[in-house]
Amino acid sequence: MRALRVHAGPRALQRLRDGALQPADVRVIPAAAGGPKGLVLNPLDRFLFGHWLVGSTHEVHLLGASIGAWRMACATLPDADEALAQLAEDYITQRYERAPGRAPTPTAVSRAFGRKLDERLGARAGEILSSPRYRLHVFTSRGRHLLRREGRLRTPLGYLGAFVSNAASRRALGLWLERVVFSDPRTPLPFGLGDFRSRQVLLDAANLAPAILASCSIPFWLDAVHDLPGAPRGAYWDGGITDYHLHLPYAGMTEGLVLYPHFQPQVVPGWLDKPFQHRHGATQALANVVVLSPSPEWVATLPGARLPDRNDFKRWRDDEAARITAWRRALAGSERLADDFADWVAGAAADIVPQPL
Repeated sequence: MRALRVHAGPRALQRLRDGALQPADVRVIPAAAGGPKGLVLNPLDRFLFGHWLVGSTHEVHLLGASIGAWRMACATLPDADEALAQLAEDYITQRYERAPGRAPTPTAVSRAFGRKLDERLGARAGEILSSPRYRLHVFTSRGRHLLRREGRLRTPLGYLGAFVSNAASRRALGLWLERVVFSDPRTPLPFGLGDFRSRQVLLDAANLAPAILASCSIPFWLDAVHDLPGAPRGAYWDGGITDYHLHLPYAGMTEGLVLYPHFQPQVVPGWLDKPFQHRHGATQALANVVVLSPSPEWVATLPGARLPDRNDFKRWRDDEAARITAWRRALAGSERLADDFADWVAGAAADIVPQPL
C-alpha cells in the first residue's frame, strides 16, 4: 500500500506523461491552512526543501496561509530541513497558560505563539527575505466594516455577516474580508489574484513575523493582529478564511508547474466554503497543478484512523501527553509520504499513477 496519491490538472497531467517530474518544472509551491493536519506533510516538506530542490537555481514562489505560511517561511531558510523539523517539534509540544479544565484564552495563545514566531522567524527575517531562490508570499484576511477592529460583539456579528454573504457567493465575502498578501518585494507572483477583493503589501523585516502571526490567527482561537507595519490599518486574521487551500488562478502562469503538497486532493477556496461541496471541485485555474496527498488507506493507519486536527486540543485538554504521543506517531508514520515521493520522482514507483484532479 502506497501512502502517497498524485492528482493533476490537464496541463500538468500532459507534462507528467512526458516523463518524471523534475525540480526545474516547479515554479510555485502553495501551502494550505489546516492547523495540525499540516504536520503529516512535514517529512515531505523536509525532503522537498532539504534535498530534492537543493540543486535547482531557478526562482520558486512559496505561498502560505496559516500553518502553511509558517511552513513556507521555514522552507526559505538555508537550513530548511532543520528549520522544518523544529517547526514540527514546536507545533507538537505547544502549551499555553490556562485555568484547569478550561481552554487557554485567545490572548494567551497569541502572546505565546507570537513569541515563538519572533524567536524562530522574526530573528531570521534577513535570511528569509534574501533567499537566492525562494520568494515568500504570506496570505492574511483583513476585516472590513464590523470586522475592521476586533471586539466582543462586533467580531461574532461580523463573521455571521461574512458567512451569510459567502453562502450567496464567494465574491460577496469581499464585503467583509479582504485578501492581503504580504509578498517578497523582489519578484511579483507569476499569476494574478483573480476577482476576489485583494491587495498586495511588500514583505519586510518589520512585518514578516507579525504577518505570519496574523495569517495563523484563527478567529476566536487567537486575537486578531491590528495595524501591521506597512499595511492598511485594520484587524488581520487567519489567511485561511479567505484562502483556505489557496485555490488561485495558477493557470495564468506562462511556464512551469505548481507542486502542491496537501493533506487532501480537493483544493477548497475559503474556510467558509467547507460546508459547500459544490465549491470543492477542481476548476480550470488548477490546470497546471500537481497535488500530492495522503491516501485514505494510509490515513486509516494513523492514531484514531484520521489526520491530527485542531479538535485534538479539546479532545485531550487535560492530557497533553496523550495528544503529543498521538501527534508524534502521526509524524513518524508520515515519513512514508516522503519515501513514496522520492520513489515516484526517481521512476521507481510505477504503482503511483497520477489521476485527474
